[in-house]
Amino acid sequence: MKFVKGMDLSTLLELERCGAKYYDNGEERDLLAIMKSYDVDTIRIRLWNDPWSETGESYGAGENDLKTSLEIAKRVTAAGFGVLLNFHYSDFWADPGKQIKPKAWADYGVKELEQAVYDYTLESMQTFLDAGVNITMVQVGNELSNGLLWPEGKVPNYDNIATFVNAGIRAVRKADAAIPVMIHLDNGGNNALYREWFDNFTKRGEDFEIIGLSYYPFWHGSLQMLNDNMNDIAERYGKDLVIAEVSMGYTMEDYKNYEKLSDEERKGYATRPALVEKIEYPMTKQGQYDFMEDFLNRISHIKGGKGKGFFYWEPAWIPVPGSGWATPASLKYMNDPGPCGNEWANQALFDYDGNALPTLSLIRDFKPEV
Repeated sequence: MKFVKGMDLSTLLELERCGAKYYDNGEERDLLAIMKSYDVDTIRIRLWNDPWSETGESYGAGENDLKTSLEIAKRVTAAGFGVLLNFHYSDFWADPGKQIKPKAWADYGVKELEQAVYDYTLESMQTFLDAGVNITMVQVGNELSNGLLWPEGKVPNYDNIATFVNAGIRAVRKADAAIPVMIHLDNGGNNALYREWFDNFTKRGEDFEIIGLSYYPFWHGSLQMLNDNMNDIAERYGKDLVIAEVSMGYTMEDYKNYEKLSDEERKGYATRPALVEKIEYPMTKQGQYDFMEDFLNRISHIKGGKGKGFFYWEPAWIPVPGSGWATPASLKYMNDPGPCGNEWANQALFDYDGNALPTLSLIRDFKPEV
């Protein structure tokens, strides 16, 4: 497997609809054309089952249902990229803090959930493949550190977790047995988490090629901790390793004026000052560049050549009115107090006005040692 330079662009259509524009060296260009020129080769796209309320209100954050994600995937394929298709098995965000069953599956037990995962995965895969999408990797579940499809699939119920994940994997194999499968956890610096989870899972299923890790320096420890964990699990499980999500901020300047929301309506950036103190690099353009240089050098030197690339998470999520991490409808679905708004703009690879940052040149010029 060649080293992947990837980007998660799941909010692409929403951002464009809300008026986001992107510039490279002062010239306005299509976002995918810019990414191609910086040697990005794969685009990660999330898939939610039904990100709409029962009365048809959007959950926001890209509205990544089958129709939307398929439209992005077709465009990405036409532009010459591979696609990492990221199944969440939820109607909205699935992560260690929430793995809410899709509304349509709410009353299902374990057997019904197993069948639903299989059927949904297979039907979705066939829809993408029939449309000519170049799927080069599939992620079965998102940040599964605490399981999926709660409560049945919540840690420590590894029997049910494996039942659901293996159903998804079987469906991917049925659709196209050659496509590599990723299993993805968060907290890439936490070796104890990866050992416990994959020790339990691999007793119940070995049919996957890639361990995916999320690594955010403000949440997940030092780069050395990531490095040590990757070296350990590369040897322990023998799988390829890909950083499924990473980002690093370049500023702590507020972007309230760009969002045009009141303080009560917007969450502001995820990197609170207390979190910034945990990062080894400053939150500046140079700090972002230096962090990514260190990060790339480390993940490309994992034991046995097992470090196989990265996906930068939502590098184009600049602050524009109408694009945020949630809507009132999705806050209700998640039982989250909110507020909404863009949490991610200072993590992007473009400034608030859409100008490409120097880190993109680093990514373009980076050559992993073969």
